Amino acid sequence: MFRSFWQGGFECSTHVLANGKRLDVVASTLHDQFAPADFRRLTNVEIRTAREGARWHLIEQRPGHYDFTSVQTIVTAAKREGIEVIWDLLHFGWPDWLDIFTPEWVVAFRRFAEAFAKFLNEAMGEEGIWICPINEISFFSWAGGDTAYLNPFATQSGAALKEQLVRGYLAAADAVRAEAPGAKVVAVEPVIHIVGDAKKPRDVVEAAQYRESMFEAWDMIVGRVHPDLGGSPDYIDVIGVNYYPRNQWWNFGKTIWRWEPEYRPFGDILAEVHERYHKPLFVSETGTEDEDRPAWLAYISQEVRNAMQQGVPVHGVCWYPILNHPGWDDDRHCHNGLWDYPQRDGTREVYQPLAEELTRQQRLYKGEFNEISSATQL
Repeated sequence: MFRSFWQGGFECSTHVLANGKRLDVVASTLHDQFAPADFRRLTNVEIRTAREGARWHLIEQRPGHYDFTSVQTIVTAAKREGIEVIWDLLHFGWPDWLDIFTPEWVVAFRRFAEAFAKFLNEAMGEEGIWICPINEISFFSWAGGDTAYLNPFATQSGAALKEQLVRGYLAAADAVRAEAPGAKVVAVEPVIHIVGDAKKPRDVVEAAQYRESMFEAWDMIVGRVHPDLGGSPDYIDVIGVNYYPRNQWWNFGKTIWRWEPEYRPFGDILAEVHERYHKPLFVSETGTEDEDRPAWLAYISQEVRNAMQQGVPVHGVCWYPILNHPGWDDDRHCHNGLWDYPQRDGTREVYQPLAEELTRQQRLYKGEFNEISSATQL
């Protein structure tokens, strides 16, 4: 399905923090300056599919005026180096002049999606266009609508924000397909697992209900929930699953680690998502920090293999982020990528243990993946 099974994601968050600072992680990692070299690094490790973000706040600084300079370098470099890009239209940020809770926001987002699809269609010709309208609606609505952790800094508004984001997703998908009929639409959401205290029946029920919330955005998009929003199964071509080490926890908050008996295997979660929606899948984000990176890649790879052996059509694994970056809240140096901050000439030091594990997994999959994938294609 994708140009390569192994993929790299370039962190592209553009949200505003509570202190008023707008993040632009594409710029802070200097990926916007060194995209050609970054893509060559990908091809050198047999990665030819990447996740990127269109930074709406830069593209449309004035209503209705679109300047694609901020993505032109990335698009040109990707085409030259043979990198297929899955584009996020909204990765937590939007222009300052818009209020996300208004109907005008949906209209503006649709027009932006249309303009971006037209730009990509002209730039890429007949090559495939992959669009993720909105990244992680579930997390976004919780962080921005319930906890005021990020923009729009609301509380008790998570449900309203989630519905608005789904409206935006649907409108953007329509606009992209109208402009580029062959484009594929990707729905990326985090998956979780929550366990309640068996001695407290109510806690068990609450945990189960909370866990089910991970499906709500997808259910809205396909029209199972709030059909008044206009969703249908046609609005998802591929499901992207985001999963990190801390995505399982006890209902009272403590993380469940993968060596604990209550931990649910990731492969089982993938199987559940596929059983619910019957759509092709890929692991759109996974990763961790520091010396745990190689072991985490090995674990995820084994679980993906397990899922594929059960007949789950998993079409890729994206290490996210592929570059170390400054932390959202404190600018700390996050060692979570395959490559580090760039030197003046654009070179980046590779984290060798992760590179070696990636090579090992690629060799394993070359033998097993062909047999498994031929039996799990949809």
